[in-house]
Amino acid sequence: MHSSNTEHNDTSNLYTGPTIGDMIITLLERYPDRIAFIDPCGSTITYRLLGLRIAYLLKRFEQIGLERGASIVQLCGNRADVFAVMAACYIGGYRSVTLHPMGGVDDQLFILENCQARLLITDADRLERSVKLLSDSKQSFSVLAHDPDQSVRCIWDQFTSLHSHRIVNRAAANEVVRLIYTGGTTGRAKGVMGTSESLATNALIRMAAHNWTDLKLLCSTPLSHSAGTLILPVLWHGGTLVLHAGFEPDRLISDLVENRINALYLVPTMIYRLLDHPRINELSSTKLKMLMYGSAPISPARLIQARSVFGPVLIQHYGMSEAPTVVLGMNEADHLDDSLMASAGKPYPGVTVKILDNDGHEVSVGEVGEICIRGPLVMKGYLNEPHLTAQVFKYGWFYSGDLAYQNERGYFFIVDRSKDMIISGGFNIYPKEIENIIAQHPAVASVGVIGVPDADWGEAVRAFVVRKPNEPLAESALVDMVRKAKGSIHAPKQVIFVDSLPLTALGKIDKKALRAEFWSSKTRGVN
Repeated sequence: MHSSNTEHNDTSNLYTGPTIGDMIITLLERYPDRIAFIDPCGSTITYRLLGLRIAYLLKRFEQIGLERGASIVQLCGNRADVFAVMAACYIGGYRSVTLHPMGGVDDQLFILENCQARLLITDADRLERSVKLLSDSKQSFSVLAHDPDQSVRCIWDQFTSLHSHRIVNRAAANEVVRLIYTGGTTGRAKGVMGTSESLATNALIRMAAHNWTDLKLLCSTPLSHSAGTLILPVLWHGGTLVLHAGFEPDRLISDLVENRINALYLVPTMIYRLLDHPRINELSSTKLKMLMYGSAPISPARLIQARSVFGPVLIQHYGMSEAPTVVLGMNEADHLDDSLMASAGKPYPGVTVKILDNDGHEVSVGEVGEICIRGPLVMKGYLNEPHLTAQVFKYGWFYSGDLAYQNERGYFFIVDRSKDMIISGGFNIYPKEIENIIAQHPAVASVGVIGVPDADWGEAVRAFVVRKPNEPLAESALVDMVRKAKGSIHAPKQVIFVDSLPLTALGKIDKKALRAEFWSSKTRGVN
């Protein structure tokens, strides 16, 4: 007789979801001799060498005495070793935390203490900052450097490429292996807990939606943020990531023309700077297969201009730290339709997205509600913030804070962040809609719209506009454009012309900085 032991029939562990650690191990073994990364200094790193460095880091972390679940923080510019550390965390069950290289001291101190950092890894350019963080922090952690230095020990001082080490994934699908800290525009930053399954799901969704074959992708935005989610799809298909230390239009254009770069990742402000660059016509000779952009809203007028310059290669992605980067998207075909230039697209495959009201009910076509998401892409919650976590998880959905509507074809149109909405004379006004109208004027380079306190209206619409060089532009022309398109309620009460708009470290227009002058004396952000 056969045994009826139930443990032989137990399927409870069969459906734990994909892990990003197993995916990284697989791709490293598949293309050992190909170039995985080209660093800003020009040095190349093969897949084999990348695997050796990851294996070394896993042993080094054990030698240091780091326990599973420990937070390993990096403060570095773009380089392949940043990904090697991240990958070692994903595989070993540590928590990868990447500080924005241009972030402020106070924010970085808060993150180090909030995540209970055990190790901070830095580079030569940020060594002084890292030592200051160590001395100022209440949290006890070690500092190691990617680069040899007399004052701080180098993490690679025992590395040799002569020894091969088999890498084995140790992190479960539901294990938190990434802490992504939000920008904190409404207060202190929150630590978004990303699981191994969430990160793997992000990569799988990207690969299902776009063609990643034979890509040589140039990335000048920090790997610590959205750009980092492109690494796995490129490497899974044997491609190469070309890293720049920052966005320098001249160098980027030269690399595109001379080094057979066929893919780009940019944020909208970078696209604008390229479009306005005197060498932009040189890009007509390049063989771009993909120009992916995201992380901030883009002007529809400038998007049409980008399409005329770069061709039918534009891909937009929309997401947030809590459901990273692949919630909605616009593919190459979508970008051929002028009526969709203000759209965020349709849901990526495998992500469930609805527009709901505050009571969890789906709104009608054309009606504004909040973008809500569910599925394995969504975060586990905010670190040590159960109350904030409960606020955004309602009725089985993650409430994003982004207000949007769907048209009859099912495309999503984001009207604004709920916190950016202006209430003027009792009417809800969405700054992004006004920005899109003003940006259509040929003399406008960029625009930001906010609400300012007003005794009569509660809030008044105010626009801050950067003119294109040597282009005359009157305030009345922009006010009339908005009035004709949206009515007098939406028309700015004032247009202020400025030389530049404040930007966040990620290149987004910093609405908090724009508002500061007008709202600093107020006890709340509405009037």
